[in-house]
Amino acid sequence: MFLKKFLVTALLLGIGINQIAFSQQAEPSLLTLERIYASNEFRQERQAPIQWIENGNAYVTVDDSSDGNELIRWESATQKKSVFVPKAALKSNGKVIEIESFSLSQDGSKVLIFTNSSRVWRSNTKGDFWVYDLTTKKLSQVGKQFEPSSLLFAKFDPDNQFVAYVQGFNLYRENFSTGKIDQLTSDGTGKIINGTFDWAYEEEFGKRDGFAWSPSGDWISYWQIDASEIGTFYMINNTDSIYSKPIPLQYPKVGQTPAGAKIGLINPETKQQLWIPIPGPETENYLPGMQWINSDLLLIQQMNRKQNQLLVWTYKPSTKDLKKVYTETEKTWVDLGYPDISANGWGNNDLKIVDSGKAFLRMTENGNWRHIIKVNLESGKIEAVTEESYDVASFAGLSANQVYYIASPTNPTQRYLYESSLTGKGKTQRLTPANFEGVNTYDVSPNGRFALHSHQSVHEPLTVRLIEVASHKTLKTLVENSAYKTKLATLAQPEIKFTTVTTSEGVTMDARIIYPIGFDESKKFPVLFHVYSEPWGAVAIDTQVGLFNLMLAQKGYVIIDMDNRGTPTLKGSAWRKSIYRNIGKINAQDQGLAAKEILKLPYLDESRVAVWGWSGGGSMTLNLLFKFPEVYQTGISVASVSNQLIYDNIYQERYMGLPQENMEDFVSGSPITYAKNLKGNLLLIHGTGDDNVHYQSAELLINELVKHNKQFQVMPYPNRSHGIYEGAGTSLHLYTLMTNYLMRNTPVN
Repeated sequence: MFLKKFLVTALLLGIGINQIAFSQQAEPSLLTLERIYASNEFRQERQAPIQWIENGNAYVTVDDSSDGNELIRWESATQKKSVFVPKAALKSNGKVIEIESFSLSQDGSKVLIFTNSSRVWRSNTKGDFWVYDLTTKKLSQVGKQFEPSSLLFAKFDPDNQFVAYVQGFNLYRENFSTGKIDQLTSDGTGKIINGTFDWAYEEEFGKRDGFAWSPSGDWISYWQIDASEIGTFYMINNTDSIYSKPIPLQYPKVGQTPAGAKIGLINPETKQQLWIPIPGPETENYLPGMQWINSDLLLIQQMNRKQNQLLVWTYKPSTKDLKKVYTETEKTWVDLGYPDISANGWGNNDLKIVDSGKAFLRMTENGNWRHIIKVNLESGKIEAVTEESYDVASFAGLSANQVYYIASPTNPTQRYLYESSLTGKGKTQRLTPANFEGVNTYDVSPNGRFALHSHQSVHEPLTVRLIEVASHKTLKTLVENSAYKTKLATLAQPEIKFTTVTTSEGVTMDARIIYPIGFDESKKFPVLFHVYSEPWGAVAIDTQVGLFNLMLAQKGYVIIDMDNRGTPTLKGSAWRKSIYRNIGKINAQDQGLAAKEILKLPYLDESRVAVWGWSGGGSMTLNLLFKFPEVYQTGISVASVSNQLIYDNIYQERYMGLPQENMEDFVSGSPITYAKNLKGNLLLIHGTGDDNVHYQSAELLINELVKHNKQFQVMPYPNRSHGIYEGAGTSLHLYTLMTNYLMRNTPVN
C-alpha cells in the first residue's frame, strides 16, 4: 500500500501525518494548527541527496540556496569544497535550469541533469534532461524534439557518447554531440510498456526505471510489460469542468491475471533483439530484478505469482545460455526488499555483487532469523555471512571484505550499524557508538570508508553527519536542526516511555506511550491508539515524535502505538510471517486484546478511547471498531481498504494467497464483513482521486453501513490521492476535521 513508503515514512519519522492541532491558543508553549500548517515556524532541515564519486573519496551535492542551484564537490576525508558545475552554466535562454536530480557519466566528465519534472503515479519521474560537459563547459538538452517534461530515466552509455531514455513507452538512443536520435523500440503503446513499468510493478516492487546499458555498451537490457489484458479502473474528476472526466488507470485487482513481463536485449547499433527465454508463463510470474554483472552476464530475479518462490538466473548474451543459480521457497512469501525503518533505496532490487563479480548477497528468512547469505554465481554454493541469533534489518553498504548492515539484537524499537566479514568468519561488531541511542541509518560509500549517518530518537530530531566508518569519527555535521531544537525547547514537552504489553493469548507487543503534559496518575485521561499493523510498517519505534502527538499530549491525551504480529519488527521470522492469510484477523486480535490489557492502567479512561490510522492503519481502525466495540468508542479511518478483494493483486496475493483458493480468508479479514457491528463513532476520510486504495472502497463500506442503519460521518476529498495533500488548504482542513471529531467524541475533561 502507499503507506509503505510515503505515509509510513511520514508516520514513523513523525512528520506530516502526525501533525494535528486544536483551536487557537495564545500560549507560546502550546501548539496550534496555524503554527504547524500556516507558518514555517517548525520547519526542519533535511539532508539533500548526495552522489558518491571517485569510489567514495568524494561526493557531489546540490546547492539549492537562495542564490544557488549548482553542484558542489566535496572531498570526503578533508571536506575540501569546490564548484563542480557552476550556477552560471545552468541557464538556457536566460532561464535557470533547476537541478532536481543528477547523474554522472562513467568517466566523470559529463553530468546529466533532470529538471522540469512531472508526476507519474507516486513520483516525479518524467521530465527534461540536460547534459553538461565538464571539459568543454557546454550545456545541451537531450530529447528536445519531444514535448517538454516527457522523458524518463535518461542515462549515459559506458563510452559517454550516447544517452538512452524512455519516451512514450518506447526506448530511444541519442548522440548528444550530434543530436541524432534512434528509436530502439516501436511497439510501446501504453498497453505494451518498454523500459518502464505499470502501476502495480511501481507500487509493489518499487520498479520505475526499466532498462540498463551493458558495461560494454553493446546491449541495452529492458523490461517489456504487457498490460493489454489488465482491467481499467476509472476515477472520476468532477471539479475541473462542468462535465465529469473519467481518469483511466490500469489496475490489476486481487485474483485478476497479472500483467505479463519479459526481458529483452537490443543492440543499439544493429537493432538486433533477443528475448531471454525465462521459463514459465509471463502472466504467472514476476520479474522484479535485472542487472548486469559484466559485459556478457546478466542476473535476473523471477518470482511466481504467489511470491513464495524466488529464482535467480544468469544469462550470457554471447552463448544465449540461461542458467538457474539460486532457488528460495517459503510456505508464506519471499520478500525482495525487506520493509524496515532503516531500509533506504526502496525499489532498487539489485542483488549485492561481491568477490569481484563472482557472488551475490541476499537477505533470507528461511530460518528463525533474517540473515545474509552469499551465493556463488558459477556453482550456486551458499555460504552464511551472518549467523547470529537476531535479525538483520537492512543492508547499509559494502567494502572489499566487509558487509555493513543494520540490526538491533536487544531492542526492536531501535537500529544500529554492524559489520561482518564477507567470509562469514571473524568477529561481528557494532559500529554505532552508545551515545546514538535510537534509530540510526547509513549510506556507506562504495569503498566502505565513509558514510552518511542519520540519527533520531523520541528525544532527538533528525541529525546527519559524514563519518569515517571504521572509527565512526564525525568528519562534518551536515544537518544539526539547531533551530528546530530551539523551537521545540520552547514548547511544553510530554514524557515518552517504551514498554511491552502481553495479551491474554500470550503475545507480547512493543508499545510507545506519550503521556499528557502534567501527567498525574490519580487522574483519568482519554486515550488515542494510533495503528498501522500490516507487513509494511511499524509504529512503536524510537524516532522523533511529531507535532500532532505533542499537541495531543498538551491537550491531555495519552497516545499509544503498539506493534502486533505481522509487522516488520525485529522479532524473528515467525513473528513477521504469522500474518500470512491472516491480515485483518491476527493483527486485529493482537491490537484489540493488547488494548484491553493496557487499558487496565488506572489512569486510562476506558470510556474515552479512540483509534485512528491511514491506509493499512485505516483498515485496522475499521476492524477494531467493528470487532471490539466494547473497547473503542471512536474511530477515524483514512484511505482504508474496506474489502481486500478490491486491492491490487501483487500486494494482497503476496500476504493472503489467491482468492480462487482461499476466499474465506479474504472475507474474514475484510472490515466490511463486520460493518454491521458498528456501535461507536466512525469518521471515514478518502480521496476520490486515490489511485492506490480507490474511493470505491469507501463507497462499498458506506453501502454496507447504510444497509444496517449504522450512523457515521464521511469526508470525500475531491481528486486527492492516497496522501490527501493536493490543493491549497487541504492539510489544514483535514486535520481540523479530524481534531474536531476526536475532541467532540473523545473529550478531554
